[in-house]
Amino acid sequence: MKTILHTAASRGHAQHGWLNSWHTFSFADYYNPERMHFGALRVLNDDTVAAGMGFSAHPHSNMEIISIPLSGDLHHKDNTGRDAIIKENDVQIMSAGSGIIHSETNANQNRQVKFLQIWVMPKEKNIQPRYQQITLNQNTLNNQLATIVAPNNPDALWINQDAWFSMGKFSKNTAITYKLNNPNNGVYIFMIEGNAIINNITLNKRDAIGVTATDSIPLKIMEGAQILLMEVPMLA
Repeated sequence: MKTILHTAASRGHAQHGWLNSWHTFSFADYYNPERMHFGALRVLNDDTVAAGMGFSAHPHSNMEIISIPLSGDLHHKDNTGRDAIIKENDVQIMSAGSGIIHSETNANQNRQVKFLQIWVMPKEKNIQPRYQQITLNQNTLNNQLATIVAPNNPDALWINQDAWFSMGKFSKNTAITYKLNNPNNGVYIFMIEGNAIINNITLNKRDAIGVTATDSIPLKIMEGAQILLMEVPMLA
């Protein structure tokens, strides 16, 4: 098993007043040649957007874009006619494909919205743009990992890549093992809340670790935790 640790404090940071954003990988004005991507995982932004503010209409192409609200609600609009609210406990995926224009704003006028925006490089380019959204059954997250994104699971969001995302909320002193869908993939583990030990490395809130060269990963939860695992192909 090989690992690479990315602590919360080592991330890039941008403060724009209405937007407070932490960048795990190089993004916008943050550039680190050693932090360009982890396999097909290209962007992991941890964003806080002020009440009523957000990202105005802008284009994307050939990227799989996943949005996960951690608190508050997002308002999504795009040029396909989609107009939707992504609430806390929802997950959204947008295959930008051959090109799409969308906006993402805080749907709340009285509080911040905190969300993760994740970009995954696609398996096939220039597919027809598509959008999908689900509400997570919180019972499926209790002390177990629930698959939320997959190329082959009808209960999860479909992704144009051989990638699997799993999420769970765990009690103190819980032990679990994640088994890879493809042993040639890598897994990027992001601690949303709490802390855990992986391969004798302690991860705290917003820390992350990339794991390769294994077919399974044991995790020991030290405190109540919320964890996101992203299994992706390890591209050159």
